[in-house]
Amino acid sequence: MKPVLLPPNPVQHFYLGGDRIAALRGIEPKTDRQPEEWLASTVSRFGSDRVGLAVTEDGDDLRDLVRADRAAWVGARGGRDAADLGILVKLLDARQRLPVHVHPDRGFAASHLDCPYGKTEAWYVLETEEDCAVHLGWKRPVDRDELDRRRDAQDGEWMLAHMNRVAVRPGMGVLVPAGTVHAIDGGIFLAEVQEPTDFSILLEWSVTTSTREESHLDLGFDTVMASVSTDALDADALDALISTAGETPAGTGFRSLLPAAADPYFRLFDAAGETERRDAGFAVVLVSAGAGAMVSEAGSVEVERGQVYAVPHAFGAWRLTGDAEVLVAAPGAGWPMTLRDGSVR
Repeated sequence: MKPVLLPPNPVQHFYLGGDRIAALRGIEPKTDRQPEEWLASTVSRFGSDRVGLAVTEDGDDLRDLVRADRAAWVGARGGRDAADLGILVKLLDARQRLPVHVHPDRGFAASHLDCPYGKTEAWYVLETEEDCAVHLGWKRPVDRDELDRRRDAQDGEWMLAHMNRVAVRPGMGVLVPAGTVHAIDGGIFLAEVQEPTDFSILLEWSVTTSTREESHLDLGFDTVMASVSTDALDADALDALISTAGETPAGTGFRSLLPAAADPYFRLFDAAGETERRDAGFAVVLVSAGAGAMVSEAGSVEVERGQVYAVPHAFGAWRLTGDAEVLVAAPGAGWPMTLRDGSVR
C-alpha cells in the first residue's frame, strides 16, 4: 500500500476565514465562512453523518477504506471502532476572533457522550498577522456562579480579561488540555491536531452564527459546565504547554513540534530535504513547501506543496527525498493501548 492523496476537504463553520487554506490547497473558497479543512478525517462533525469525512480522488470514503483493512492502515487492534485513526488533523484559518470555548475530557465524554475520546488539542502556528495572540486558561481562579452569569450575559470581554494572553509567532506549538478555556485571535493560520471528536462547549456564541441551543452538546449547560475548569493556569503550567521548536528551520530529522505532554494524545513532526527514515505507522502528511517524494520498500510517491496524504502503516518505514518540507501528524505514543477507561495511561 502507498500513501493516498486526498483532495481538499473544506468545512463551512460559524466563524469567518478560509482564504489561506484555499491558497495553500489550490481551491476557490465558496464562502467567507470556510475556515477549516479536516485532513484525512474518518470522523464527522457533531450532529452530522457526513460533514468532515475525507474522500479520496476516486470518490471513496477514507473511513470505508480503513474499516476494510484496519491492520494495513494502523497496524494495531483496538480503538473506538474499526475506522478509528486515533487523531484528527485540521487546517484552521481564522479571520475573526474565535469564541471562548472549552472541550470535555475523556472521562466526561465516556460518561455523557458514549465516546472514549475527549478533545484535547494542539495548535501549530503556520502564519500570523502582527500582534496576534491565543487566549488560554484562567489567570486566576474564577467563581463558577460568576462564570455562569457572564456566559448567560455573553460577556466575552470579561472572559478574555480573565484569561492568559499568549502572543504567537510562526513555529509555535501550543497544547490545549481538555477542560481549559481558550480562544484565538483573527489573523492566525494554524494546523490543529486533536483527539478524533467534534465536542465543543461554547461559553461565547454571540460573536458567531451559532446559538445558545447549539453550544452545549445537546446536554444543557447545567451538565456540561462540570467539564469546564475554573482553576488558574499559572505561569509555569502555561510554559509547559508551549513549544518553540518549530521557530527554526526544519532539518533532515523528524522533529517534534509540540510539548512533551501532548505525546500520549497525538504527535506532530516536521522534516525537510533528504530525511532520515521514519518508522512505519499511520500518519497524515501535509506538504508545506517544495517538492520531492516519500520513499519506502513499498514504492515511491511524488509530493508537492499543498498536497495532503494519508500514509498507511503498510507503507512501512519511509523517508523524504528532494526539497520538500512536510508536517507529519501521528496518533499518540502507545496508541491505541492508551485508550482505556476514558483516560490516558
